[in-house]
Amino acid sequence: MHPFSYTRVSDTREALNAGRRGGRYIAGGTTLVDLMRETVERPETLVDITGLPLSEITVTERGGLRIGALVTLSEAAAHAKVRTLCPVVSEALELSASAQLRNMATIGGNIMQRTRCTYFRDVTADCNKRDPGSGCAALHGVNRTHAILGTSDACVATHPSDAAVAFAALEAQVHLLGPGGTRQVPFADFLLRPGSTPQREQALSKSELITAVEIPALPRPLRSGYLKVRDRQSYEFALTSAAVALHVRNGVIREAKVAAGGVGTVPWKLPAVEQHLLGERPSGAIWSSAAAKAADGARPLRHNRFKVELLKRTVERQLRVVGGTK
Repeated sequence: MHPFSYTRVSDTREALNAGRRGGRYIAGGTTLVDLMRETVERPETLVDITGLPLSEITVTERGGLRIGALVTLSEAAAHAKVRTLCPVVSEALELSASAQLRNMATIGGNIMQRTRCTYFRDVTADCNKRDPGSGCAALHGVNRTHAILGTSDACVATHPSDAAVAFAALEAQVHLLGPGGTRQVPFADFLLRPGSTPQREQALSKSELITAVEIPALPRPLRSGYLKVRDRQSYEFALTSAAVALHVRNGVIREAKVAAGGVGTVPWKLPAVEQHLLGERPSGAIWSSAAAKAADGARPLRHNRFKVELLKRTVERQLRVVGGTK
């Protein structure tokens, strides 16, 4: 690990000033410290923001849910309002990492976490995300766990967050604070596809700070849930996952929110699946025909072609569970 300085801030102005000077924000540190240990990340200054007042979960005036950036994953998963209003978020959080890590990791840090691609974390391997212009070793290497959606010739790494898949499905907003004031970014625009610049992963300006993630008010009644498929049941990242929320009134699907994880370079919203469901009555046939569209646009690699079919089956399974027609 390379030498670095450490400072702890007590208010947002102090944090932004430190960020402007090149400091890297840190809270739980469950990702950044690992990357520093492996010399993937070499920040000169760490800015500890755990003392900032960003640890509340509140219901908004319109009935949405605002989760502070410093709320831990375990706190968010157990919160009564999260479990009642957005079960898909609680389920995604409970399937994230180990209990010990969930007690440390924060919501803001979780959506900012970097890929678990082994080539990215191996500083001897070519990786455009870590070293722009060096190439992508995963393209012709062992790519079983890599993305089939949103890829480019520069990068095929998946985004690892489970919570981010639920936020993407529910069309959350990310609240940011920077030197120019506050702004909100749709979750779909916050995490960036690699394109030709895979080293740029979030739509953040220098020194900007995540303050909260806000889930908009959703129509009621709403059924939702998260399904994660992985190689083992304990502490493992998704091969595929599906976050589903359905609003069914008078026997007809009035609104559908669906996103997938483990298969995209970012949490992957599935608008073709959603549109196929609208105005339909819940049934095995409609789940199957909608799920068939889940892998539209997929570009599988040599070792992960199985993900195309696995994604369709995962989405169909979760539609059946949430829709109540197993």
